[in-house]
Amino acid sequence: MIRLEKRPQPSKAWTVATPVLAVLLTMLFGGIMFGLIGTSPVEAIRTIFWDPLFHPQFAAFSRPQLLVKAGPLILIAIGLSIGFRAGIWNIGAEGQYIMGAICGAAAGLALYPMESVLILPLMIIAGALGGWAWAMIPALLKVKFGTNEILVSLMLVYVAENILASVSSGLLRNPEGMGFPGSRNLSQWSSSQNLELMPNTGMHLGVLTAFIAVILAYVLLTRHIQGFNIRLTGEAPRAAKFSGVSPARTILFCLGLAGALAGMAGLFEVTGPAGQVSIDFGSGYGFTAIIVAFLGRLHPVGILLAGLLMALTYIGGELAQLMLGVPGASIQLFQGMLLFFLLGVDVLTNYRLRWGTGEVTT
Repeated sequence: MIRLEKRPQPSKAWTVATPVLAVLLTMLFGGIMFGLIGTSPVEAIRTIFWDPLFHPQFAAFSRPQLLVKAGPLILIAIGLSIGFRAGIWNIGAEGQYIMGAICGAAAGLALYPMESVLILPLMIIAGALGGWAWAMIPALLKVKFGTNEILVSLMLVYVAENILASVSSGLLRNPEGMGFPGSRNLSQWSSSQNLELMPNTGMHLGVLTAFIAVILAYVLLTRHIQGFNIRLTGEAPRAAKFSGVSPARTILFCLGLAGALAGMAGLFEVTGPAGQVSIDFGSGYGFTAIIVAFLGRLHPVGILLAGLLMALTYIGGELAQLMLGVPGASIQLFQGMLLFFLLGVDVLTNYRLRWGTGEVTT
């Protein structure tokens, strides 16, 4: 009989090994899934993980897209990871991402067609504030009334999606768009466009901000007293309380920071790759960033690598749909497997498998 035996302390080896094992299991069972729907497993896995980087026909286009896709994932995941480390479960980053895009776009469109180098910075601030304000709703409700931030933040995603549909067809609709929903194309307005900083690299301002966020998060968590308080709150809540750490301040800080970063990610997306506020602007980045955060072990450097890997599955998934005709839903399921297996094998970090009364298997 197999049973779990709690380890005296988490295994450092398994902490490092579980993300790698989760990726390998995802490839294995994902390949089986592709085989069941009539696609060669080897060809599907190669198309997802190899072709975006090395295919002679598509790699020149898809390699820059790696950073374009990874930027918002990393930026959102960094904010989520800080809250997760404190035991604060913000599941509504998608809503904060949407509201940041709406608020940032609205700030810029209010000044259209003015030309100024200050407009994009103003939009970035507005986007961050929009995401922050949306995250403050579950934060304040939790602090004042003890509500569950998971449920509140998640339900606010659907509110944000309805606001997005409303402004796309009304307040922010392009008056020259012949009645179609959607705002003006912000990527074509010189004052708001978020262009590549280096040609043919995919490196735009949002990607640069994501890399800066990785560095600052690392400094915060390893060199700053606030980072120590966050880690203490997550690992030993009672000790944090006795040491004078304010739970309310920690909640407000973590949720506010996550909302601001998600809002900026939305703004960078709406002024760059997406180009406009539209009904289908919500891309699921806020939910996928949860996978990125856990795949990266809630560590800034790990999140950077996990964001690049998840971006690779996005691009490779699009290639698989184009070249192999696999359904889009199968790609989403493939990405979901990654979180499923990560959470499953992560049990081995804190528990050993014991077979009957025999030897311990590690």
